[in-house]
Amino acid sequence: MADSRTSTITPPETKYLKDYRAPDFQIEQVTLVFDLREGVTHVRATSQVRREGAADAVLRLDGHDMTLMSVAVDGVRLTADQYQLEDHHLTLPHVPDQFELTIENEFDPAQNTALEGLYVSKGMYCTQCEAEGFRRITYFLDQPDVMATYRVRIEADKTAYPVLLSNGNNIEQGDLADGRHYVVWDDPFPKPSYLFALVAGDLAVLEDHFTTRSGAPVTLRIFVAPEDLDKCPHAMDSLKKAMVWDEQVYGLEYDLDIFNIVAVSHFNMGAMENKSLNIFNTKCVLAKPETATDGDFAAVEAVVAHEYFHNWTGNRVTCRDWFQLSLKEGLTVFRDQEFSADMGSRAVKRIEDVRILRQHQFAEDSGPMAHPIRPDSYMEINNFYTVTVYEKGAEVIRMIHTLLGPEKYRQGIDLYFDRHDGQAVTCDDFVAAMEDASGVDLRQFRLWYSQAGTPEVTVSQSYDAAAESLTLTFRQMTPDTPGQTDKKPLHIPMAVGLIGPDGADIPLQLDGENAPDDVATTRLLSLTGSEQSFTFVGVKEPVVPSLLRGFSAPVKLKSDLTAADRLFLLAHDSDSFNRWEAGQEIAAGLIMELVDDIAAGRPLHLDDGFSSAMGKVIGDLDLDRAFKAEVLSLPSEATLGQYRSPVDVDAIHQARKFVRHALAATHETALQSIYNACQTTGFYAFTPQAVADRRLKNVCLSYLMTQETPAVFTQSMAQFSNADNMTDEIAALSCMVNSAFSETRDAVESFYAKWRDDDLVLDKWFSVQAAVSKPETQDLMRRLIQHPDFDWNMPNRVRSVVGPFCGQNLTCFHDKSGRGYAFLGDVIEKLDPINPQIASRLVQPLGRWKYYDADRQKLMKATLERILALPNLSENTYEIVSKSLK
Repeated sequence: MADSRTSTITPPETKYLKDYRAPDFQIEQVTLVFDLREGVTHVRATSQVRREGAADAVLRLDGHDMTLMSVAVDGVRLTADQYQLEDHHLTLPHVPDQFELTIENEFDPAQNTALEGLYVSKGMYCTQCEAEGFRRITYFLDQPDVMATYRVRIEADKTAYPVLLSNGNNIEQGDLADGRHYVVWDDPFPKPSYLFALVAGDLAVLEDHFTTRSGAPVTLRIFVAPEDLDKCPHAMDSLKKAMVWDEQVYGLEYDLDIFNIVAVSHFNMGAMENKSLNIFNTKCVLAKPETATDGDFAAVEAVVAHEYFHNWTGNRVTCRDWFQLSLKEGLTVFRDQEFSADMGSRAVKRIEDVRILRQHQFAEDSGPMAHPIRPDSYMEINNFYTVTVYEKGAEVIRMIHTLLGPEKYRQGIDLYFDRHDGQAVTCDDFVAAMEDASGVDLRQFRLWYSQAGTPEVTVSQSYDAAAESLTLTFRQMTPDTPGQTDKKPLHIPMAVGLIGPDGADIPLQLDGENAPDDVATTRLLSLTGSEQSFTFVGVKEPVVPSLLRGFSAPVKLKSDLTAADRLFLLAHDSDSFNRWEAGQEIAAGLIMELVDDIAAGRPLHLDDGFSSAMGKVIGDLDLDRAFKAEVLSLPSEATLGQYRSPVDVDAIHQARKFVRHALAATHETALQSIYNACQTTGFYAFTPQAVADRRLKNVCLSYLMTQETPAVFTQSMAQFSNADNMTDEIAALSCMVNSAFSETRDAVESFYAKWRDDDLVLDKWFSVQAAVSKPETQDLMRRLIQHPDFDWNMPNRVRSVVGPFCGQNLTCFHDKSGRGYAFLGDVIEKLDPINPQIASRLVQPLGRWKYYDADRQKLMKATLERILALPNLSENTYEIVSKSLK
């Protein structure tokens, strides 16, 4: 299907939050009839329309890539001179104040490679309407503050499409002539058009049941391709866990008789929360031990929960406009993070979330696409489904939870639903409910919604032995970002503790306060000024501050802690996150010192203190294995690249590789011992302990493989060949492909032969190869996109190749020759006409060109300019590239 495209001469229109105005018309009820036939789909949409604006306002409907057949008002068909048809709009200049509008149109979903609106995936009809996909189905007021009830009739061939699904309840079905049949669905809850969904296909179903705490029965169904039915039980279990959790933690019950999930192989996103009919990327719903890793199992659990939680935080209360996207996404990500923390290890979950935030969101905050969690403007809304809106948005909700406390936070959530159930509202409405329920003043805190960039907080300490006091002085600043300068101080919650020489936390009392009734050892400080000091009294001897416990705010923290202080925190901090953080800071500092040594031509040497500290972690038999695996995992190259500019890609890679090799050489016996101790026996189990065992075992294997000895390669090959689960199989393969052993090629080929018929596992095969940090990977990338199993129309397949190469394999992507940049330019040129959403997301690594040396800057900028000059470049990619070049 053709796409909304623009030339590079005339930029697409920019939409601004300040220009928002309520729609002049509302649509109260919609009746849709779909006639699905080979080569063409006919849609009849009948809407009950009511004027709410000025008497002379015209009705302007959105529409893309369809053939208009007829328009009727109150049953009277309009002539061509009674409406105006443009590329993207249908305008009716003269309509009554209340009327029935009937529109008929046609299009071919099979030609829709953009995967927005109604399209075909492996012979199955499915939809993706968020953010603006419904306008590709029929002409409509396609914006989230237009909420209507929907009744949908679907007609199709019964043999080819025995399953016909839409939102709500199935109220009627029957047979038609010529082997066709129909089903009618009715959704009693008003919803915006972006939550509309339709699926038609030959699907198998896993069915289960759930009874809400008030006694209402709910039928649960997961629809998949028949060959995938055995991969659904984990998703079903995850759904039921999420339903119980939402009742227990938020008091929220499901509100319909049925909840359906459908797994789709061609999908731009992870999943979509359409009311009662969630549509999922297969990657986020299918899992069994032989084909899915522990990470896949965890992702399925989290995404299933996320989309279910949207039933209230997104569906029952939705966003007024797309600038408010974080209203539903930030809140729901926070909810799914807390759910996952309760299902597994809270400490490890927090570490995982912060790692993602730092590696991806902090980078976004410092790049050309930096924006607040509530953006001020956009050209293409699909470009703002970002880590800032989602992950930083979740951190903002977490800070509200921290400032209010669990009880008042829950009161605020309850008030939010009481006030706004069934409405389309704003981020300000959410914060107002929190303020009103708790009595906490959040006026300054609101700046987190409108101010872009990552705040930088500097902390210094001063101990007064005579006064037995410790003063912590905080300074905050937020760097300039595109379109925003002269940032104001934010309200930053800073959780701190003080650790005495014996390694124990001491009770905290601020100067001027009465002695607290309890002996709290973590204190929440509110930073509201550019510079602010807090003095703790009763500090009888020097202590080590534990700052930003639990990562209580999404900031970059700098302090005057010494290397010895951080080693002390690594050994003793009671806050698991800060204990891990101390190790990461030590490792990052050490690696960056080695980067300097490489630049100066000095020989490399592993710091004895760091090696000893890591040895203690390795040898600590009482330390939780999941946490131990996190401590042993060094900061990624992408994270290290944020420490200074220009980024020395090659030196960072060499220094980090040296540290891993040196640690492995020093502690080889202990690492091997842990590897042996973590071997699991019996059937696979997705339990916290079993996951921790596999994680730690494979971290140890990755260290041991840095030695490249025949013995450890044989060990890796044995794990690869004998594994009964994908976690161990792909981990071993990942270790081997980075080695110099020729037998690795046999392993790569045997993996392909074994899994070539499983799309999701084959994606892993592509990804493992794209992440190999060797010069020959440059040529391999060209071969991978020419491989018979590579498909430009499958977002998962494209991401599996381009994502690891450009986002993880930094030495290859940033090769001085510029071949990596040229490769990405070629990919975007090919992909943009097919799927602009995916193209605009994959092009973004080029946007950080200013952070590299002059030669790389020139090559990256030239690639961006080449892309910008492409004829008919999509609005999606145009926005990213044009902003990157500023």
